[in-house]
Amino acid sequence: MPPAERRALLLLLSLALVGQGVRWLAMRPGDAPGEVELLAALPPKSPTAHRDSLVALARPLSLGERIDADRASAAELARLPKIGPGLARTIVAYREKHGPFGGPEGLDRVPGVGPGLMAAIGPHLAFSAVGQTLTPAVGALPVRLPASPSDRLDLNSASPAALDALPGIGPARAASIVQYRAQHGPFRSVEDLGRVPGLGPAALARVREHLAVP
Repeated sequence: MPPAERRALLLLLSLALVGQGVRWLAMRPGDAPGEVELLAALPPKSPTAHRDSLVALARPLSLGERIDADRASAAELARLPKIGPGLARTIVAYREKHGPFGGPEGLDRVPGVGPGLMAAIGPHLAFSAVGQTLTPAVGALPVRLPASPSDRLDLNSASPAALDALPGIGPARAASIVQYRAQHGPFRSVEDLGRVPGLGPAALARVREHLAVP
């Protein structure tokens, strides 16, 4: 046998022996050839366990199940209709900065959450911090939303913090309202609020019932 063929044969035999040794180490006694279970050697937090966790979080809401918006994680909030992972993280970040929502009005203030979305997720929400004061911003005084027509905000004297507490009105819009009022004089009606840059019909519809012009 030529030397080249002899070396090739020896190499093949060596590879076969190595492969047989690896299979013998990976198999359990009594297993049939080929039944090698790699996941059995993985720690508790294996890909299978991670997959099961993701499946549990992605499952649809059951009948009557509610998500506590004041405590739920981003993964739990993402189970709500029309709430994706990005908006769920935004909701959690807003809650961590401003405190518990305490009700639909508080959640409605989160950027990206509007009347249509609130209508879709409302039946699936719960608020464990109902009745708590909402904090509009870090360093600002706590403000409560008007509870009745007699308790509506005076649009011509409301402070930026009070305006910021209205549904869908953040610090930027509140500042725009105050600036517009200072430049153009008192509002003659709540509808005049629609003239403020950045406030469209949808924003006006959300705050109309909370405002008054004496």
